[in-house]
Amino acid sequence: MILLHLIECLKYFYTLVGDCGRLCYFFPIFAVKKMAFFKGQELYSIDVKGRVNIPAKMRKSISEEANDTFVFTRGTDSCVIAYPLDQWKKHEDKFSVLNQYDEKNRFFLRQLLMWSEEVGIDRQQRVSMPKKLQEFAEIDGKVMIVGMIDHIEFWNPTKFEKYLESHDEPYEAVAEKVMSL
Repeated sequence: MILLHLIECLKYFYTLVGDCGRLCYFFPIFAVKKMAFFKGQELYSIDVKGRVNIPAKMRKSISEEANDTFVFTRGTDSCVIAYPLDQWKKHEDKFSVLNQYDEKNRFFLRQLLMWSEEVGIDRQQRVSMPKKLQEFAEIDGKVMIVGMIDHIEFWNPTKFEKYLESHDEPYEAVAEKVMSL
């Protein structure tokens, strides 16, 4: 992990240009790649055709490599997840090395991939959530959109609230445990 971070840092190495004897101009050697980092939450409407806007602050995190395309699939905890296409391809690389002769791997892949569907962003900055996924997550009328680093979650707002309330341990205790790993 540290090596990958070091490589990313080296990509942003700058070189001095000019012979003026002092710092003149700096130009990046490599093009800067934008990595998805979705955060925040928004309550939006979803129309009868399943179209919902992607919040502007989340759209800013979509890289050019995603080609304005998301892969929607079933999430855990009764939500729908959507990965920008470039982030999904990274997961496909992980899926492809799973041993498909192992029952748990086959079950996982079938459950994930049978729900998966590519969806483009339209001119009004909306995506059309597949009907089967809306039904799975019981999304109708309103949808809670939650940024989750490399993907976005879509929740039935009532289910999301119940999910948050279902944890007995306070946030501070969970944060302490998770962040001390």
